[in-house]
Amino acid sequence: MIEIHNVSKNFYGLKALDGVSLRIGRGEVVGLLGPNGAGKTTLFKLIAGLLHPDSGKIRPTNGRWPTIGYKPDRLLFPDHLRVTDYLALVAGLSSLPAEAQEQAIFEALVQVDLVSQANKRIGNCSKGMRQRLGFAQAMLGDPPLLLLDEPSNGLDPNGQAEMQALVKKLHTAGKTILLSSHQLEEVTAVCTQLVILNNGQVHYQNSIVEALTISPHTLIQADRDLSDIAAIIQAQHPDIQVQGAQIQLRGQAMALRRDILAILLQAQYDVLHVEQKHVTLAEIYARAVQ
Repeated sequence: MIEIHNVSKNFYGLKALDGVSLRIGRGEVVGLLGPNGAGKTTLFKLIAGLLHPDSGKIRPTNGRWPTIGYKPDRLLFPDHLRVTDYLALVAGLSSLPAEAQEQAIFEALVQVDLVSQANKRIGNCSKGMRQRLGFAQAMLGDPPLLLLDEPSNGLDPNGQAEMQALVKKLHTAGKTILLSSHQLEEVTAVCTQLVILNNGQVHYQNSIVEALTISPHTLIQADRDLSDIAAIIQAQHPDIQVQGAQIQLRGQAMALRRDILAILLQAQYDVLHVEQKHVTLAEIYARAVQ
């Protein structure tokens, strides 16, 4: 749907983005991770057309720009307005035809489950309701591409679960979504693609399925420190690591699990736990931003 090629953006000598290239495919939910200042919000604003790149190109893959709905991280609402009044104000500023605005507002409220709160003053809305209102604002006109900057920011666990359910619902409805988050669990739960930014550059890009199934390894937990036989164990294969009472087998070394267990038992160690594991999103993130 959108192709970003070698895009850079500077602010008064500060390089916010530095040669970023990535592709947002139709129907994907792309999770954008990175520390504060990595360039995530700048990238959102560039895609939304609120900023222009200093170099590089952002273009639709089929030659026609899709309608874009954007929910910024910081939601600033006029608290004295009611929910529908605010959405009517936003719809009036958009390119929606006047005769279609009322129906568009109703459909957006249905999508985010705010119909029952339509006449509530924004100042009396909870944080979760305000986040859903931000979604509704982005949903006006039913845009195929949604940019959601920190949709779960500041929410309690129940609110986070509501946001995740809403993103899944929108994905099922066929929306293409670019979502930034500091919640690794949220990205794992709702995203199909993963992009990690750091210092304005893409440091990691993969599908969630591939990211979480690569680098399988076996962990063996002994009952006490293994320093006395660590050299013997590590000599069995270069992909074996011993730390304290734990042994980690990677790659081809995983086939030596029985041999390692035999060495432990022969040396009078008890085996407390054997576990087959894959790399976690937290580990991928830590490697990408270190």
